[in-house]
Amino acid sequence: MSASGALLHVDHVTVSFHIGSFIAGGRLMAVNDVSFSLDADRPEIFAIAGESGSGKTTLARVLLHDLDPTQGKVLFEGRDLATIKSRRDAMEFMRKVQPVFQNPFETFSPLRRVEDYLFETAIQFGRAKNRRDAAPIVDEALRLVGLSLDEVRQRYPHELSGGQIQRVSVARALIPKPHLILADEPVSMVDASLRMAIVNLFKKLRDEQKVSVIYITHDLATAYYISDRIAIMLRGYVVESGPVEKVLDNPLHPYTQLLQESVPRPTASEREQWAKHIELGTMEVKEYGRIGCKYAGRCPHVMDVCKQTDPPDVEVEGRTVKCYLYLDDAR
Repeated sequence: MSASGALLHVDHVTVSFHIGSFIAGGRLMAVNDVSFSLDADRPEIFAIAGESGSGKTTLARVLLHDLDPTQGKVLFEGRDLATIKSRRDAMEFMRKVQPVFQNPFETFSPLRRVEDYLFETAIQFGRAKNRRDAAPIVDEALRLVGLSLDEVRQRYPHELSGGQIQRVSVARALIPKPHLILADEPVSMVDASLRMAIVNLFKKLRDEQKVSVIYITHDLATAYYISDRIAIMLRGYVVESGPVEKVLDNPLHPYTQLLQESVPRPTASEREQWAKHIELGTMEVKEYGRIGCKYAGRCPHVMDVCKQTDPPDVEVEGRTVKCYLYLDDAR
């Protein structure tokens, strides 16, 4: 997809941090040469899945214009985020790209009523001039997530359940009429009985409100259920990406194959009830510092070339795989 036809275009983005001397060069490549695009004319849910320390949250900060990439660029609706300097431009970007974070109780102060945040959002982004004008706008957003202004009026965050307050978070994100929602681990703090209600809400927003969603998670089960496409991250790299059924039903990269072994594959009739939590592993710093493929130390198919240089991105069977196994001359 060309950048001109993209809602979001991530172009060879790299983010590195100084970490001292225990890795050669003293830099950790938290995100390494990541590229993908979302079509402006086709709303979708794009999942970014990875274990703790894979780089997915650092990538989320770049997409929210909270962190500048070390290399590469991010274009939203054709504009390079690096050119956003003024408060006016920043507010316009924030209106169109809204976050939903992991812990809703950290989003709302326990000392303020929930409705205050919603009214302020409507006024701040120019959808209303005062609280009276904002009331129907707030109520409309809450009804989209299965609540109403009457249900949350005069209530503090601790007076709502985890599922309710996370739905309020989504409603708050909807008030500015965004084009893209970036949801970072949005169900990890929600009780299992409410998890599917939240992920179904994102599907409803895609289908009915035509809002695209980037769904960042370490939970492969909900990623499989909710997403149209998925990117698997390992030590800063996207090692495989494509339609979710292809990537998780028939993975090509050895790391994705390992992950797939722990993911139940439901029938179509079972997917609605399927919400088992499948957690990925934890970060190993030594893999970040490895020369060549970051998975080479654990891969059953490792070759000499894997330990020498980074593998290329190879287009195979409708998805992209970062692996020498799929190059004809790799052996």
